[in-house]
Amino acid sequence: MRITSELFVSQLSRRLFAAGGFAAVMRRGAEAAGAIFVVQRGRGGVRLYGPAVQSLSDEEGGRRFMLEAAEDEAALDARFQREARFDPDFWVIEIETDEPEAFIDVVEA
Repeated sequence: MRITSELFVSQLSRRLFAAGGFAAVMRRGAEAAGAIFVVQRGRGGVRLYGPAVQSLSDEEGGRRFMLEAAEDEAALDARFQREARFDPDFWVIEIETDEPEAFIDVVEA
């Protein structure tokens, strides 16, 4: 069984803070099952991680993420506007770390 979106975002924030990183919830979605997007800011610029496609999910119900094409603020805004039309109950958490893979499960498409 998968943990709620709210709990996942909360524990991600706490883990980042404990490791000396930073996290901020930029958009709150549905508490139980809202999709989660992670915006990573680091020395390499901006990266966007979105929910992995269903075929790449793990058997235990953990959340996995895929790198999406969004290299600047305009691309992020456009992506979130498209998502809001499809499903307005999504979350956006912004993190500052050079190693997002240490905090989220990233898979290759």
